[in-house]
Amino acid sequence: MTKPSLPELLHAAVAAVGGLERPGQVTMATAVADAIDGNSHLLVQAGTGTGKSLGYLVPALAHGERVVVATATLALQRQLVERDLPRTVDALHPQLRRRPEFAMLKGRSNYLCLHRLHEGVPQEEEDGLFDQFEAAAPTSKLGQDLLRMRDWADETETGDRDDLTPGVSDRAWGQVSVSSRECLGASKCAYGAECFAEMARERAKLSDVVVTNHALLAIDAIEGAPVLPQHEVLIVDEAHELVSRVTGVATGELTPGQVNRAVRRAAKLVNEKAADQLQTAAEGFERLMELALPGRLEEIPEDLGYALMALRDAARTVISALGSTRDKSVQDEDAVRKQALAAVESVHGVAERISNGSEYDVVWYERHDRFGASLRVAPLSVSGLLREKLFADRSVVLTSATLKLGGDFNGVGASLGLAPEGTEGEDVPQWKGIDVGSPFDYPKQGILYVARHLATPGREGSRGDMMDELAELVEAAGGRTLGLFSSMRAAQAAAEELRGRLDKPILLQGEDTLGELIKTFAGDPETCLFGTLSLWQGVDVPGASCQLVVMDRIPFPRPDDPLMSARQKAVEENGGNGFMAVAATHAALLMAQGAGRLVRATGDKGVVAVLDPRLANARYGSYLRASLPDFWYTTDRNQVRRSLAAIDAVAKADGK
Repeated sequence: MTKPSLPELLHAAVAAVGGLERPGQVTMATAVADAIDGNSHLLVQAGTGTGKSLGYLVPALAHGERVVVATATLALQRQLVERDLPRTVDALHPQLRRRPEFAMLKGRSNYLCLHRLHEGVPQEEEDGLFDQFEAAAPTSKLGQDLLRMRDWADETETGDRDDLTPGVSDRAWGQVSVSSRECLGASKCAYGAECFAEMARERAKLSDVVVTNHALLAIDAIEGAPVLPQHEVLIVDEAHELVSRVTGVATGELTPGQVNRAVRRAAKLVNEKAADQLQTAAEGFERLMELALPGRLEEIPEDLGYALMALRDAARTVISALGSTRDKSVQDEDAVRKQALAAVESVHGVAERISNGSEYDVVWYERHDRFGASLRVAPLSVSGLLREKLFADRSVVLTSATLKLGGDFNGVGASLGLAPEGTEGEDVPQWKGIDVGSPFDYPKQGILYVARHLATPGREGSRGDMMDELAELVEAAGGRTLGLFSSMRAAQAAAEELRGRLDKPILLQGEDTLGELIKTFAGDPETCLFGTLSLWQGVDVPGASCQLVVMDRIPFPRPDDPLMSARQKAVEENGGNGFMAVAATHAALLMAQGAGRLVRATGDKGVVAVLDPRLANARYGSYLRASLPDFWYTTDRNQVRRSLAAIDAVAKADGK
């Protein structure tokens, strides 16, 4: 039998999921197949509606080697495992003559821990473990959640937190889960044979396709202890998120609360001298943190240096002592010891990293209203790490609706550790970037309006002219507005102002769960939804409920953001343009994501309004505009009001 062609396979898969074949999807599938066959790397920009998951799944399944698919959001992981993969596998089975297996794999703390559930949680004030079910009042929300999870443990096949509906709070889940550091290990644990996390790993080892998240991919790359099974192909979907997720995993933090927890957990398990040494170091660190002012520490102050070395040395002493002493008076000592060891090792790791003072790290203080001060350390750049760990020994395909910024892929490529496209060299990963377009007719479906007449936004202070403009636009659109703001304070101020001015429901992020807010927004065309960062990329509302997307200002990073400003400075010291490489790239990515909220289906029409004149007037404005969908562009406020009113009238006539 002849091997089925890629177009035939794609056609079968698209029919199975009830979709329409798009030219961009065919182009993408062919490019992915070529990259996998040639063991090279590919960046694919595929606009909303292209059907990009089938564009990479079909060639990956046809190739036959094991593939890992890493996504940024839970929603896409679920879509792949519950919808796209089952249907695609069924559709391709007759032609491939095999049925590829697939599985989802997450970090250990996402799975129910049977040891925790049955044996209890390490108690800091007492010896050994305590029964969290007895400790929580059965009538309390926590008590009810714990009892529900105990019943669920008997019926769940996966133990995966996301399969528990309705969900539970982080606090409740923390009572029945462990991190990989706290885990006893399957061979030492009485429940090792039934462990949900181990079963998930075993399923992944036997699967042809493993769906995971960016964080686990980063842990697998950074920590050197493989979490993912061996694979020949890596596909990173929602790839615009990868750098920030990897940075998050590579960021360390020390807080007085975390250090004190480590002291309490270890105190009963080590000799008095070791415990006192750690206690004294913790007190010294806490005193310093009370005086900490937010901001970057370009040099580690002498007193902080001493405090960190004291913490590092005391933690090392406790780690040694934990390994050599046994105390039979502590019940279930192995679990208690493992949790104490995890807490102390975490303190030791961060204290040592900051003490060592790498030029490739950025260190800063943060202060939170509720949680107090923290000391944080993050890599200046993750590009070298990604180049070395991601692209070395497998074919990598990265895809997203927003990878091409300012007209090319080199900006995103550089953040991933890739040299400009076409650069030759022995240790230079070879890659290609392609834009497969979008099924949408952006110039006919959308308008990009820049309010050029407004005053340039300052760092703080009210923007009366912006509020007037926003109110007029929302009024003309008949509601139907998604407001994307650069800060929570700005979103709150706008919601408050417009609730007083307009007879339209204004929803505000934080006043309900994001899911509920989006549902209400989608269900009532007159409703507006205002919010900040997660709305810029997390909203999918096709149809008449979202016909105006407003951005209050260009979302540059805050000038006092320690990590972004350090990255900008580093680029400048190497002779580059730090503002364009860091701040403008960050803003372009967010604006492209935000503008992508407008047109989600072929019938959608509307306006993206940017209430920041710099998009029209500043030199970098053309770079940012080139990163957005190719909407019809105007700065004429009267024209845009007429267009919004006309779009609203059509929607009302259609009963929407």
